[in-house]
Amino acid sequence: MKYYFTYQMPVGRTVLAQHDGRITHIKLAKGFDKTGFLKQETPLIKKAAKQLNDYFAGRLKKFDLPLAPRGTPFQRAVWAALHAIPYGRTRTYADIARAVKNPKAARAVGGANNKNPIFIVIPCHRVIGADGSLAGFACGLGVKKKLLALEASAKTAAR
Repeated sequence: MKYYFTYQMPVGRTVLAQHDGRITHIKLAKGFDKTGFLKQETPLIKKAAKQLNDYFAGRLKKFDLPLAPRGTPFQRAVWAALHAIPYGRTRTYADIARAVKNPKAARAVGGANNKNPIFIVIPCHRVIGADGSLAGFACGLGVKKKLLALEASAKTAAR
């Protein structure tokens, strides 16, 4: 079965969804198609929500959740590279293109970033433009700024 539940998070109403014991979606509620999903707060969804709340409180820097994002082989490679970006750090689209062994694919990396179904846990917000700008973000640049600021402040506080 496929399940989802909606929570109020610091970035807005957020949907968490699972299928076959793995998280498939963490998205802002306005961008989630509930078709085929049953609304139920499962133990896994509850665990993911707790980890997200701990992340927003600055207590969690690395998520421990079974993930199953659905996408093309290229998208999954990009998402794996995003998942490897350390907390509080950023990479450019070109860095990610090189990480997936396709150095001329920075624009395609941006497209894969935009399709990331598990934001925050697969940290697409940590990808910036080559000039350091906060280039596009599917959830809006305000959310991206908030997430990067949260990580920067938690990282500073830990020193």
